[in-house]
Amino acid sequence: MCLPVKTSRVNPALACKGIMMTQPTSLLTELASINGVVLQLPDEAVAPDELRQRAYSELLRQEAMAQGLLSKDDAATADGVLSEAASDAIELLLEKNLAIPEPSDEACRRHHAAHQATYSTGERVHVRHILFAVTPGIDVVALRNRAETTLLDVRCHDGQALDDTFAKAASTMSNCPTGAEGGNLGWLVHADCAPEFAKELFGHKEIGVLPRLVHSRFGLHVVEILQREAGVEQPFEVVRGAVTQSLKQQTYVTALRQYMQLLAGAAVIEGVDIEAADTPLVQ
Repeated sequence: MCLPVKTSRVNPALACKGIMMTQPTSLLTELASINGVVLQLPDEAVAPDELRQRAYSELLRQEAMAQGLLSKDDAATADGVLSEAASDAIELLLEKNLAIPEPSDEACRRHHAAHQATYSTGERVHVRHILFAVTPGIDVVALRNRAETTLLDVRCHDGQALDDTFAKAASTMSNCPTGAEGGNLGWLVHADCAPEFAKELFGHKEIGVLPRLVHSRFGLHVVEILQREAGVEQPFEVVRGAVTQSLKQQTYVTALRQYMQLLAGAAVIEGVDIEAADTPLVQ
């Protein structure tokens, strides 16, 4: 089975829209706050990306209060978990403040023409991989060096020698349970994979060991495409709805990022690094 999409205890309005979904690379111990509201427990070490998630959620929670969508009695928590009322209020806040226009028919057709492989059906790949997982506290530089060395090692072989080398490396170094099976992920379709992983598998037409490491929210992957079966391209009229939703999602992410920059620019932020803007004319 391919890699599942990781979930976490953060505001779903941010997580599901693609804001700050990268895997943490180190831990922080410095206390952080938004307008005096502490984002972590006194003895809690929080990964930088999770801390930013908490900061974004708190900015939205406070703005929901300011706009009268959330009671002033809603209690802030230092563990990053929002109340149900706060989550509902944030959804209303975003609906109220983010105007997402319908993409034009011309824009949809251009997008479809440029990404026809994305809207094909039936394409699948037979894959194996070696996962070097990025976990809290890990030395990322050393991890990358191991991954790069392994990639170079397996690319220096072919035929049966590659089979043996790849399988051995997967069994001894991969952080995925598939390591016991030589890293074999089996036959996968686009929907089986996390988006960033699928992009690398289906965005190219290589067969063999991919020439670079594949980055995902889970870590670094050495990937070999064993076989490909081409999909059937779908005409625009058949996938019009999916194309429209894809473009609206892209617009939403851009609008949300700009909105968060404005909120951050008006806030007093301590101990956490988030992008801020001091003007509404952000791009």
